[in-house]
Amino acid sequence: MAVERKLMRNGNGWALSINSTILGFLDVNPEVDMVKYSMENEKLIITKSDKKIDKSK
Repeated sequence: MAVERKLMRNGNGWALSINSTILGFLDVNPEVDMVKYSMENEKLIITKSDKKIDKSK
């Protein structure tokens, strides 16, 4: 599956919006789960992290 999205301005950087279908494939709940990203062969790889969001802060 491939999805083409444009980047959005976010402060001094850029953000990528991830739709709920992709979050479902990754089994990510954005309210509690973190994601990690890495680069491999000029590709951005996004995976679900083992870490959770710390809501106590």
